[in-house]
Amino acid sequence: MLQKYFKNLYQRAMHEAYSLAHKEIADSLQEGGKCLDCGAHNGHKYSILKEMINMDKVSYHGVEWNETLVAEAQKNLLNVVQGDLNRGLPFSDNEFRCVYGLSVLEHLLNPCRYLKECYRILDKDGCLVILTPNISTYFTAALILLGKMPSTGPHPDSDQLLKNEELFKVSHESLQPDTEIDTPIHRHLVVFSYRVLISYFKTVGFREVKGHGFGLYPFPNFMQPYLERIDPCHCHQMVIVARK
Repeated sequence: MLQKYFKNLYQRAMHEAYSLAHKEIADSLQEGGKCLDCGAHNGHKYSILKEMINMDKVSYHGVEWNETLVAEAQKNLLNVVQGDLNRGLPFSDNEFRCVYGLSVLEHLLNPCRYLKECYRILDKDGCLVILTPNISTYFTAALILLGKMPSTGPHPDSDQLLKNEELFKVSHESLQPDTEIDTPIHRHLVVFSYRVLISYFKTVGFREVKGHGFGLYPFPNFMQPYLERIDPCHCHQMVIVARK
């Protein structure tokens, strides 16, 4: 019963966070321009944007490290290239109107370098949209007091340890631990707090930095919209939107 309750909280928080992120991306591209999808997978976000705006005016580009997914995207005639977001972005300065990475930052070894690169390749007034978990949550604090690992990570490189320390499995059943392979997809390596990430955005040089929080556990879903506005700093997921 308790696991189902937290799963409902998680699903609602993720839905709301992604909905806002997609809206911010679409709004930034209303007049057209080039966009960069970081962690593009097979280019499925292109289809999401196509339902929201006229993509005829948008030049879609993507970076994805998994070669199989890159091949799938290219088969669908999407401009997705294979690349490692930890090693810089293979694009010119001031090239993109919008750059976004949704559930990407926490999987990088060098997330601060990545954010600097995003700033470099954005044009003047360009928009960066980041969706990532927040390590500074009441739920994380409770887990630590119980002797557990933080639910958002960083995660150890042991599937068994992760399984033993996980209090509730709230993610989709298809999302299984893969921490012991050479190229894990789901392992969280660096997880920021809300205040620190916003501060770093400003340090890099971004202006108009806006933060949004989703999922203030353990409060029930009907209270979430109100509580998220009052205290975004301790929500499970955060969406950061910034302009260069």
